[in-house]
Amino acid sequence: MATAVMNRLDPRSRAAARGWSDLTIRNVFIIPTIVFLIVFNIFPLIYSLGYSFTDFSAASNEPVQFVGLQNYRDLLTDENIWSNFVITAKYVIVSVAGQMLVGFGLALLLNRSFAFKGLVTTLLLLPMMMSAAVVGLFWRLLYSPSWGPINYIFGLGDFAWLSDPDTALYAVAITDIWMWAPFVMLLSLAGLSAVPKHLYEAAAIDRAGSWYTFTRITLPLVSPLLMIALIFRTMEAFKTFDIAYIMSTQPTTELISIRLYKQAFQQWDTGKSCALAYIVLIMVLAITNMYVKYLNRAKER
Repeated sequence: MATAVMNRLDPRSRAAARGWSDLTIRNVFIIPTIVFLIVFNIFPLIYSLGYSFTDFSAASNEPVQFVGLQNYRDLLTDENIWSNFVITAKYVIVSVAGQMLVGFGLALLLNRSFAFKGLVTTLLLLPMMMSAAVVGLFWRLLYSPSWGPINYIFGLGDFAWLSDPDTALYAVAITDIWMWAPFVMLLSLAGLSAVPKHLYEAAAIDRAGSWYTFTRITLPLVSPLLMIALIFRTMEAFKTFDIAYIMSTQPTTELISIRLYKQAFQQWDTGKSCALAYIVLIMVLAITNMYVKYLNRAKER
């Protein structure tokens, strides 16, 4: 095989001069990549899994004590932890649902020819290119009860969005929707542009209504990409930390990621925080697995 490859190479090329074979190319490019993934991804994953079964604090010089499943038992029976999970679930539902609706709606509007379409699309994609910390600070100013433009536009007076426990979570979710709805829009737009035009022409000839065309042609053909967007945004919503941490300090906005941060880097309970991280990981994998099953079904249609 290597000889055949070498025979097809240009004799004057640098690779032929050096005598690079398939084995050499693999050793030069693939093996370092695998080593990099093992060192920076797999090893920390296994290392933290070991700590999740111990009573260990990174800020203490005390020896590591093996406690088995005690950390997991304590976390799963802690009402405060379950409260954080409920808050996170509410945030994920509101944020992801809003992103899917807004993103898909924008894609439907952009899936047609009009003046300055490229410029409008680029401007709509700007929020997802910004830093999450900058977005959090920016929207915190917009929600300001003293001089924020949101209260002025809607005539809400000095309503405190981020200080009110009933609205703080929704205010953070709206910010996340504004930032990441363009991601859903981009994937949806790619799916809409790939729908064969002759299907719409056939539907027009049969005098099919717009709702019938949308539900029988557009939505089924775009649904695989929508499911991919749903998978990615659900995983990211579960890991949301920066926006919620910067914008509000209300207990109703303490997502599980913020709880994990406080437990790991404020309380320095390293063993229990590793266990909590694995509980979150298992939940995200379970939800993602359900989405993947629906995605496979959508592809089979």
